[in-house]
Amino acid sequence: MDALDILKKDWNKKENQNFPKLSYNDIYKMILKKSSSIVKWIFIISLLEFSFWTIISLGIKDTDDMIRIKETGAGTALNVLMVLSYAILFYFFYLFYTNYRKISTTDNAKILMENILKTRRTVKHYVLFNLVFIVISTITVLIIEFQQDEVLISKIDIATANGDEALLYFKIILGTCAILAITIGLLLGFYYLIYGILLKRLNKNYNELKKIDL
Repeated sequence: MDALDILKKDWNKKENQNFPKLSYNDIYKMILKKSSSIVKWIFIISLLEFSFWTIISLGIKDTDDMIRIKETGAGTALNVLMVLSYAILFYFFYLFYTNYRKISTTDNAKILMENILKTRRTVKHYVLFNLVFIVISTITVLIIEFQQDEVLISKIDIATANGDEALLYFKIILGTCAILAITIGLLLGFYYLIYGILLKRLNKNYNELKKIDL
């Protein structure tokens, strides 16, 4: 139980003369401060996450697999997708920052509740975008690899000659889906652990605001 819960439990209890009596405005300011802090952390964590993935991408750009991919049309497609994703991510960062600024300067419970709902929607859209981008990027690279990767085309030709073309396609697609499922599962776990906890706390503040705004 945090400080707000304790104060709320004893809010205006006449029998507890030693406990400070809090007004509506006092409770509101505490919820406002907590909400502002939560949204600030959402903004900071999103930037840290972006920095982490940028460092990872720079670290693997010169590996043999990435060099081979760049030699096909997949390299160009990935670059286009990367530029597009950066533009959309920076837009999300802008939304996170503006949400933080709006909540920090809010002086009305109803408006604060609306801003909390906007922040929750923004985070959910941000998570959904990241997951969808991974799926689209993977499918794009796979399709281009089938069409332009000489090593893969050679393996397909050999499999076709041996009557194993369908089996090869099945193995490649199954392997890709398995890796994709594991990646998405790990990301969902990360998002639930980090953003999920923050959103639960934000939702708790929203419910508290509904109670005091009645």
